[in-house]
Amino acid sequence: MRRLIINADDLGADVARNEGIFEAIRAGVVTSASILPNGPALDHAIEGIRAGGFDRVSFGVHLNLSEGRPLASGLSRLTGPDGRFLGKAGTHRLLMGPGDASIEADIAREAALQIRRLCDAGVDVTHIDGHQHVHVFPAALRAVAAVAKGLGIRRMRIPEETLRSGDDTPAGLMEEARRFSALGRKARKVLAGMRIAASDHFRGLVLKGRLDPAALVKLAGTLPEGTTELMVHPGRAADREPFSAFSSADRERELEALLDPRFRLALDSSGAVLISFREMDR
Repeated sequence: MRRLIINADDLGADVARNEGIFEAIRAGVVTSASILPNGPALDHAIEGIRAGGFDRVSFGVHLNLSEGRPLASGLSRLTGPDGRFLGKAGTHRLLMGPGDASIEADIAREAALQIRRLCDAGVDVTHIDGHQHVHVFPAALRAVAAVAKGLGIRRMRIPEETLRSGDDTPAGLMEEARRFSALGRKARKVLAGMRIAASDHFRGLVLKGRLDPAALVKLAGTLPEGTTELMVHPGRAADREPFSAFSSADRERELEALLDPRFRLALDSSGAVLISFREMDR
């Protein structure tokens, strides 16, 4: 059986992003969303979840260790002199190392606060992933997994994508996808040993900023057996993007692609079943 989780990242980044994600959920195409616990529009996202009646939709933690301000105070390694996270490049450099006790302590404190913020708001958290995939970096993986498991979260994203050379993927995007996929392969073994579940397959790395109806139709027709998670970033246009370098136009294009009836027809033709993380283990 082919099953597909379509997970929208960055819920809570801004009101326009939230509205686009909720639009895709109501249309029945996005089945799951990951929430930025320190996002500027978190309160708006929580209100939307409460009002939406999204009983069959799964909501997870989009752990952020790289942009904006942390929830924890006094972090010694993850933040700069201004008290803000180090940014994508700085955080990736730090977390690509083997880690040490002080880094892992910072990560554990911040991860616990971010998870608890959503739980305290009444969100039934089903899974965890990472903003810019920080959760699978060597210095972060075990600390994040241990905290998540301790707080009852036993599903985690593994961004390990099947990559094929020779298509029209820009070289820089392909190189980034290879790095994240390599981290995902290593993470899969660690998480299996910790009894933390993940989807069998993952898609979305090479579609970043390039998602259109044709790409989605192709994806629907090539889904492997088992459960695949598709990472998407839909939204409506906003004046600013506080948690992403992606343009607002890209967010709208992704939303319109997901809502395009050709995608749903292709899924129906493939026999794939849309599910959420709630149903992943069934």
